[in-house]
Amino acid sequence: MKKPLFFLLHLGLILLLTVSTQVGGIIYFLVLILALTLKLSRAASIAIFLGIYVLSTFLVIPLIAPIFGRTALPLTGNLRPLNFGTCLLNRHYATPELKNQMETICDKLAAKFKGTSTKYLDANFPFVNEFPLFPHLSHNDGKKLDLAFFYNIDHKRTNKAPSFIGYGVYEDPRNGESDYPTDCKQSGYWQYDLLSSIVPQWNKNRYKLDIDRTRELIRLLAEDELTSKIFIEPHLKQRWKLNKYDNIRFHGCQSVRHDDHIHTQIK
Repeated sequence: MKKPLFFLLHLGLILLLTVSTQVGGIIYFLVLILALTLKLSRAASIAIFLGIYVLSTFLVIPLIAPIFGRTALPLTGNLRPLNFGTCLLNRHYATPELKNQMETICDKLAAKFKGTSTKYLDANFPFVNEFPLFPHLSHNDGKKLDLAFFYNIDHKRTNKAPSFIGYGVYEDPRNGESDYPTDCKQSGYWQYDLLSSIVPQWNKNRYKLDIDRTRELIRLLAEDELTSKIFIEPHLKQRWKLNKYDNIRFHGCQSVRHDDHIHTQIK
């Protein structure tokens, strides 16, 4: 392989791993130096990278993150990831205050609705404030967390979601409700519901939104004194009669739709 192409390929991989996992690019770079020095085979290099990455993700990073004011969200219990890949990509870190708040709220929800586990989506990376968590605009200080809606299947509660990643299957506005998805798109914000064109929609009719559990989760968040803001689509705030909560707000057209998940953040 010619040197310029070799350089560009590995540089691209370093950047991709850094953007998607924060630490993967550094690990890849160190393994690349080791592989070139020892003239390791490609298979051996990949195996070493994967081994070091997994060990770092689950054994080393959780021990270092508290130095930066972050802690890993739980993998099991009443608060757990919807998708294990979220943790594999180091996107499940939060401040201890946010973690404690969420565990308390989720315990209350589980006590009211037996068998319920609240599923989190993206939180924050483990290190350094202001490091962007792509594609989010604000998940960069440990104080933000996305949560999946609750659903029913065949009139029975489930802790699963219609989308594998938790995003992209929307609860559309009804006639007479505010319709920011249409308004934002007509104003030129093409990204606003882009995920609906990417995420498979085959579960949309099978999964029915569990309003009771979802609304109760939002209520518990809104009434907690530590909560700063909650983002959901205005038509859902209107539909679920949550207008008395001033901390439930519209996130703006520059973001993406929030009728597929809840965004919560603390002060």
